[in-house]
Amino acid sequence: MLIDIHMHESRYSSDSYVSLEEIVAKAKSIGLDGICITDHESNQIKAEATKLSVQEDFPIIVGAEVLTQAGDILVFGLNDLPKEKIPAQDLIDSVNRAGGVAIAAHPFRDNGRGIGEEIRKLTGLAGIETFNGSTKPDHNFQAYSLALELELPCLGGSDTHVIERVGKFVTSFPDWVSTTKDLIKAVKNGKVKPVKYNHKDRSNREIS
Repeated sequence: MLIDIHMHESRYSSDSYVSLEEIVAKAKSIGLDGICITDHESNQIKAEATKLSVQEDFPIIVGAEVLTQAGDILVFGLNDLPKEKIPAQDLIDSVNRAGGVAIAAHPFRDNGRGIGEEIRKLTGLAGIETFNGSTKPDHNFQAYSLALELELPCLGGSDTHVIERVGKFVTSFPDWVSTTKDLIKAVKNGKVKPVKYNHKDRSNREIS
């Protein structure tokens, strides 16, 4: 099962140019099996996403991308997001107490939003987004190398802000994932792999 785990829609992410409906239509048209909406510091789209998921018979899982004092972290399973920028370890601890997962997003991106080598000082991360569709290839491979070294699950996401980027990188799940609980379980079990997805012929290549 292929899911794009990192996407931004325009209603709650002000830097995005695509609506939830447009993202879903594009994802379905290129053969993805589901998506995750991870707006900046917001999970307010949950009700709308749940309704559209039922209408389209298509999994839409809502998390969030939270900017900590160290950099961005994707969170799933945390309902009450922090109201201000907090230390990365504090966010990870809150997510784990809630039974969720925290995933370091594009850790080596050079725009001040990547955690980078600070990952080594953190405990409780569930995984690393090693392949991000909005990040330079060498920074992606740097993240991949660190994840392998630390023996953390590797994931892929497009970081969609424009329609053309949907599905550039995705995550492969061996079992069906339709809920946040399913996703959390799979990531915690390490049963995920980043995938470079070819939209034209709907082929994919697991990165391992």
